[in-house]
Amino acid sequence: MNWFDRLPKVELHLHLEGAIPYPALWNLVQKYGGAPDLPDLEALKQKFVFRDFPHFIDTWVWKNQFLREYEDFTFIAEAVARDLAQQNIRYAEVFFSPVDFAHHGLCVQRLAEAIRAGLTRVPDIDIFLIVDFGRDYGPETAARTLADVVEVRDQGVIGVGIGGSEHLYPPEPFADVYAQARALGFHTTAHAGEAAGAASIWGALHALHAERIGHGTRAAEDPALLDYLAAHAIPVEMCPLSNVRTGVVSSLDKHPVRCYFERGILVTINTDDPRMFGNTLAEEFMLLEQVLGFSRDDIRMLILNGIRASWQPEAQKERLSAAFCADPAWQDWVHFNSGAKAR
Repeated sequence: MNWFDRLPKVELHLHLEGAIPYPALWNLVQKYGGAPDLPDLEALKQKFVFRDFPHFIDTWVWKNQFLREYEDFTFIAEAVARDLAQQNIRYAEVFFSPVDFAHHGLCVQRLAEAIRAGLTRVPDIDIFLIVDFGRDYGPETAARTLADVVEVRDQGVIGVGIGGSEHLYPPEPFADVYAQARALGFHTTAHAGEAAGAASIWGALHALHAERIGHGTRAAEDPALLDYLAAHAIPVEMCPLSNVRTGVVSSLDKHPVRCYFERGILVTINTDDPRMFGNTLAEEFMLLEQVLGFSRDDIRMLILNGIRASWQPEAQKERLSAAFCADPAWQDWVHFNSGAKAR
């Protein structure tokens, strides 16, 4: 286990349905009669190779056909939580997309309860939930989803967001539902600057008043926007390997994360849909060091940025930061000494 694996970590941009470990998803595929083009688990893994962002969305929809019952969500929630805990991820804020499953007759309230039932089986990680309205379904559906979510905020639902086809559905029509969410005490984030340009991020900031920006990769197209993000300390939930896998950027060495970090933007590092992209948070940090020249101190700062940008109470942020800094794995020398002892 290398230093990046051993580090305590946090995730702020992670989709439950995109983080299902392959064996768990294979179990669901088999439960519902399999798929003609998937003879085995290896074939399932190969399904998650994407031509571009629209192809990724199509594959997302395909995958969701194997989530049909509340017990499926309890099953995947436990599997995802165990997977994260094994990676030494101590805290996560996780999206779930209830509107994608309404056609199966699954209601928001019982979905949240089913997910929480699975999460509580894994005490080694604290996970809170963010409802993804799904911009493809429109603001009216988002408003109905919000009304349902209010009833289950005691299941650890702390925020709302919009994912989906950003290139087709701009943020501005969701302004009213975001205002309602804020009035109800929910935190807000928005996918922006992934499949659409800088104007989408400006819309998320000015129309939605989003507290955080998901991805934000294409803010690099507008220097004034980069200055704004830095000056207002707006956290950006960056997902470098996701952006490479979906073709948003051509290669990791072309990713703007280093530019953002050097500009003083509050950058956090996340995996987005790790079992669809085949990445881990440890790998994200390792490649930031190897490809983009981030130092170990830079990586520690990125992790602490994640705590700072999280929606925990301030006292809890301070406790978690102190626990991370006191962790033996936080220091390089522990890694080297462990290697020496192993030899």
